[in-house]
Amino acid sequence: MEQVFAPWRIEWIRRDEGNPDIEDCVFCELPDLGDDREHLIVARSEHAFVMLNNYPYNPGHVMVIPHVHTGDYTTLDDDVLLDHARLKQRTFDALAAALEPDGFNAGLNLGDGAGGSIDDHLHTHVVPRWQGDTNFMPVLSDTTVIVEALEATYDHVHEAFAAQDGATVPDEDSAVVFE
Repeated sequence: MEQVFAPWRIEWIRRDEGNPDIEDCVFCELPDLGDDREHLIVARSEHAFVMLNNYPYNPGHVMVIPHVHTGDYTTLDDDVLLDHARLKQRTFDALAAALEPDGFNAGLNLGDGAGGSIDDHLHTHVVPRWQGDTNFMPVLSDTTVIVEALEATYDHVHEAFAAQDGATVPDEDSAVVFE
């Protein structure tokens, strides 16, 4: 059996089942808990926020999440749609500046059959990609290798969001805010 050493994952493995601070929807409740850094929230706008994925496919794998609780993309009103789209643009810019990827995959998992683990609160995945980032590990051993800890990625991406026009940084542990 092949093993990949990832010591930072032990906190996630040892956690109590679920998050004790969450009663219903993680995407509805996390933004209101404070401590954005702890909850991996790197940026906020009026109608959406950006959060690092706990199970990243690559360093910088984030989700752009509207505040409104719905799994149906067609129910988003124009203000939410535009804000979500603009925050995705800012996300591409921030990830490009922070990590210099060769490209991105971006998309939504909508509905039970789409394979997402949270289907009742839509969110757009943005995954930075580099030439050759898919190698023999996932092909031969069904293993992925993440080359950077979430905390380091958070710092890089947070700094890149903070450098954008219109950004406000309340403090070092808060998400960057766009109004």
